[in-house]
Amino acid sequence: MSDFKNLEKTLWATADKLRSNMDAAEYKHVVLGLIFLKYISDAFNGRYEQLKLELEDPKSDWYVEEEAARYGTLNDKDEYTSHNIFYVPEKARWSYLQSKAKLPEIGKLVDDAMDEIEKLNPSLKGVLPKIYADPDLNKQRLGELIDLIGTIGFNEPGHKAKDLLGRVYEYFLGQFADAEGKSGGQFYTPASIVKLLVEMLEPYKGRVYDGCCGSGGMFVQSEKFIEEHGGRLGDISIYGQES
Repeated sequence: MSDFKNLEKTLWATADKLRSNMDAAEYKHVVLGLIFLKYISDAFNGRYEQLKLELEDPKSDWYVEEEAARYGTLNDKDEYTSHNIFYVPEKARWSYLQSKAKLPEIGKLVDDAMDEIEKLNPSLKGVLPKIYADPDLNKQRLGELIDLIGTIGFNEPGHKAKDLLGRVYEYFLGQFADAEGKSGGQFYTPASIVKLLVEMLEPYKGRVYDGCCGSGGMFVQSEKFIEEHGGRLGDISIYGQES
């Protein structure tokens, strides 16, 4: 726990060095975009390794003898999207980008990666930031941040990837809100306030609607409330919108 808190602080200190001529409203997209990219890359790699083991195991129902056929299956987009995992092309995977982190063109490589991911995953079209080649963004600091984010293992045993992603996002959103001052409250509500609202609502069943859902904190806290009180997640439906 303490190790992760130290990592959070180190990540923030590194991210804060990126500011240069950018304000917090801009550079939060730089940092959060990279964290999301690491998350989907780890999810892809997890499925890739699982599939690889099945294809290479003669005792498996998925066993494929020919190497070329195995390669084709490992790079079949449907093998990932059917498991609710985004397909990440080779040059958009974290391992590739981290190997290029020290290059002066790393910003363009990340932008290209975001663009390719959107092309292969229609649900992400127009969502991912493509601002890493911005001349105001210090590329050396960007490379350092990529190396640091690379130490977050979303697939490591002992914790759920989505829970860890939520925790990292929540930490950074709080830091960015503080950095932006008064305007930061427009996109971030402290977790303690959200938790209080949920406990007042007592969402055991029915529908939960958040008209300004932002990062989905209300939904996360509603799920935690149900789990802590022995309820069933299937008893509620969640709805939200965001401008």
